[in-house]
Amino acid sequence: MTHTLTLCFDAPMQSWGLRSRGVLRDTAREPTKSGVVGLLAAAAGVERDDEARIAALAALRLGVRVDREGLLERDYHTTQNVPTTTGSGHRTVVSERYYLADALFLVAIEGPETLLSELADAVTNPRWPLFFGRRAFVPARPLFDSGLHAGSLEQVLSEHRWLEHSDRAGATIRGQQQIALRTVIDCPTGTVGAEPRYDVPRSFAHGVRRFTTRTVLVGEVPLTDNMIPAGDTTCS
Repeated sequence: MTHTLTLCFDAPMQSWGLRSRGVLRDTAREPTKSGVVGLLAAAAGVERDDEARIAALAALRLGVRVDREGLLERDYHTTQNVPTTTGSGHRTVVSERYYLADALFLVAIEGPETLLSELADAVTNPRWPLFFGRRAFVPARPLFDSGLHAGSLEQVLSEHRWLEHSDRAGATIRGQQQIALRTVIDCPTGTVGAEPRYDVPRSFAHGVRRFTTRTVLVGEVPLTDNMIPAGDTTCS
C-alpha cells in the first residue's frame, strides 16, 4: 500500500534557490526537491557527501500544496574587502537575495512506509538544526503534521486539512465562491503538461554539489469545506 508523509512548512521567510550563483540568489515560489531532501538529510543526520543515502531520499516522490502564496521579497547583502580578480586590490560586492515572505506549504512525500516512519521520527527529533533555505529562516511551528497517510500523493494533497491559521482563514475565504490551492507534483517524463526542474540533488558536498532534472506537473485542488478546520467560516 502507498503511504505519504505530510509536513508543514510555515515561516516568516523561506528561500528555495534554483539558480543561486554569484551575486544573484533567486528563489522558487515553492519548496524545491533539493531543499526538501536537504532538510530531511539534516534531520536524519545524513552527511553531505553520503551519495547513497541522498539518492534514497531524492527517490521519494514529492508533492507540494501551496496553502498560502508567499510574497516575493528582495534584500541586499554587502561584502567588503573582496579581493579583485587581478589580486591587486579589494572591492565591495553587493548581492541581491530573494525570499518568500509569509508563505505556507503542505509538503507531501510518498514512499516506503518504513523509510517515511524513520523520517517522521527524524523531523520530530532532528540531528542538526532545520531551516528553510537559509540558516536564519527557521520554522514557525513544528514540521511534523499529522503522521503517515495510507494513500497516494494526489489523494493526500486533495483531501488534507488546510494548514492556514484559524485567525486568518475566515478573512481569506470570506466572500469567495471558490478557492483553488496550487500544487506541484513529481510526475513521469512525458506526462502532458509536465515541466522540467533542475533541482534533484546527487551530492551536497562543498565545492562539488551536483544536481539532475525531474519533471513536475503544476495543477490545483479546490479548497472544500471538509478541508477547513472546524470553527472556521466555510468557503461556499
